[in-house]
Amino acid sequence: MEAERKAMVAVVKAHGVQDDRVLAAMGKVRRHVYIPEAHRGRDSYGDHPCPIGHGQTISQPFIVAYMTQRIGVKPGMRILEIGTGSGYQAAVLAELEAEVFSIEIVPALADHARGVLAAEGYSTVKVKTGDGYKGWPEHAPFDAIIVTCAPADIPKKLVEQLKDGGRMILPVGTGIQQLVILEKAGDSFKEIPDLHVRFVPMVKGSEE
Repeated sequence: MEAERKAMVAVVKAHGVQDDRVLAAMGKVRRHVYIPEAHRGRDSYGDHPCPIGHGQTISQPFIVAYMTQRIGVKPGMRILEIGTGSGYQAAVLAELEAEVFSIEIVPALADHARGVLAAEGYSTVKVKTGDGYKGWPEHAPFDAIIVTCAPADIPKKLVEQLKDGGRMILPVGTGIQQLVILEKAGDSFKEIPDLHVRFVPMVKGSEE
């Protein structure tokens, strides 16, 4: 699969991702192992999403790399991921030496991701089954937040858990969504519109 992974990285680079550290991480993380065997096809390294069951997908490699590049990951950064899914995005962040906290609302996906991440050497990634809209206040504030599912609006609690000077990237809207980069400064924040994308909707948990 190494040749396929190299070819995937070349495509990602050709599409505009230029951060050498991100490209190196994409070249090291074995994408195919994060796709459950029942959904694993020949084209695990194609530049497109793949189904992982439960109505969810593993994101297109370009989007994973692009969102990672846009939040400017540095070693030691505390990053909250909303929507663990397969665990692939979390693995890329961990490969970049970030401290990763990831929330997944589907218990079976959280369990699968936790197992694969540990088996692949990323056992430091903390995976929690829960409602992403609530974030993870016990570990806040975060240097960056990356949301891999689409809420209709920017969740207020996630903004509150972002560190002053921190950055969040997320798809917003229904149908075709707008990727938004949010930069926090004190009690205010700036929204920077980016690519048009299509992610699975962000699922809200039951009210307690």
